[in-house]
Amino acid sequence: MAATGLTYKYKTADMVMKLIIINSLLFLAFRLVAFFMQIRIADLTNWLTLPENTSEFITQPWAFITYSFVHFGFFHILFNMIWLYMFGRIILNYFSGKRLLTIYLLGAIVGGLFFVFSYNVFPVFENDRGFLLGASGAVTALMAFIATYSPNTQLRIFMFNIKLWHIAVFLIVADLVRISTSDNPGGLLAHLGGAVFGYFYAVQLAKGKDIGKWFENILDWFANLFKSRKQKPFKKVHRTDKKGAGIKDIDKTEHQRKVDAILDKIGKSGYDSLSKAEKDYLFKAGKED
Repeated sequence: MAATGLTYKYKTADMVMKLIIINSLLFLAFRLVAFFMQIRIADLTNWLTLPENTSEFITQPWAFITYSFVHFGFFHILFNMIWLYMFGRIILNYFSGKRLLTIYLLGAIVGGLFFVFSYNVFPVFENDRGFLLGASGAVTALMAFIATYSPNTQLRIFMFNIKLWHIAVFLIVADLVRISTSDNPGGLLAHLGGAVFGYFYAVQLAKGKDIGKWFENILDWFANLFKSRKQKPFKKVHRTDKKGAGIKDIDKTEHQRKVDAILDKIGKSGYDSLSKAEKDYLFKAGKED
């Protein structure tokens, strides 16, 4: 019963909480396995982190995404998840969870490309070896996106209300200042890559161009691979009545219209705008024939 309850809570959680849960569970799992198996965490996760060497990352292209779910230190994951929660919740007030996930994953990919490109092109990194891990590039993409899309929205930090664009400018400038002296320049490069992507995405979206739509379609296709037949969207069917009087078009049922209305509400106001009854209805709808 407890496992069922946890599964239900995960399935009905918004995308921000799902990302936090996934990152946190992986963080804990790697440590437990490393402890009981008496192996180094680095050896356990090296196939998920992103190496800078071309001959290495070309053999594990998935690492351009998986690195953003791997953290070594407690404070590393703690601050990343705090920023993810703060900026992610604001994004969900404007957009769907799918768009948030798109920004997160594409931000991670672009951040990884900045890291790999810099380490293989700029002479300053010629004698350095490194690998990339952590959600900070993806989280920075979320920050830059919402700070560009809604710059005057305020975020309360301790006792102060600070505009999003002020926070974004401060953090990005701080990364630029630190990059020449930091012992983790690769991570800062990923931040900058994520920031560039988040800013560009928001600017294009304001012009009516959704540059992440193709990626959302890929996510939909991938998600459908794991759906049972009864979980897939309803389709229009044709049926002949008993009298053979002709063919009737069976459009969306009242049930489907209610589901669509709930999904529209999520798209406009975010998952948290739903009542408990609406959340329960949507969860049950995915299990019905």
